[in-house]
Amino acid sequence: MNGSSVTILVVDDDRVDTMAIRRSLRELKITNPVVAARDGIEALERLRGENGHEKLPSPLLVLLDLNMPRMGGLEFLEELRADPALRSTLVFVMTTSALAEDRTRAYAKNVAGYVLKFQQEQGFQNAILMLEHYWRIVEFPETGQAAAA
Repeated sequence: MNGSSVTILVVDDDRVDTMAIRRSLRELKITNPVVAARDGIEALERLRGENGHEKLPSPLLVLLDLNMPRMGGLEFLEELRADPALRSTLVFVMTTSALAEDRTRAYAKNVAGYVLKFQQEQGFQNAILMLEHYWRIVEFPETGQAAAA
């Protein structure tokens, strides 16, 4: 599998952060498709191809904020892991929350990593660079199929 075929779903209600992620990808010459969702509800609709959204292709990587309106990141993870077709989706949390409780709850939902957002652009670039190295070397799970229990 080619790392450039990985679709990135950014789930974040902060447009400035979403733009900073897109800008960091561009500056690092990472051309993967990027799709944005403003909250967990919209993200699930995009992952499932519901409510007028085209279903996102696999493989995909989710960059998830925790603090969002309607459905926050932890609630999104709960729904995602309960869905047999989506439960193996790779998720990295990118958030401002340094709370140990949030980190523990996210890892309990099998996130691949928990990255703190930084106010400066360099912080996003370092995080994106780390993620790019990650998705270029790992094998992604097959999504869209129910995993054997």
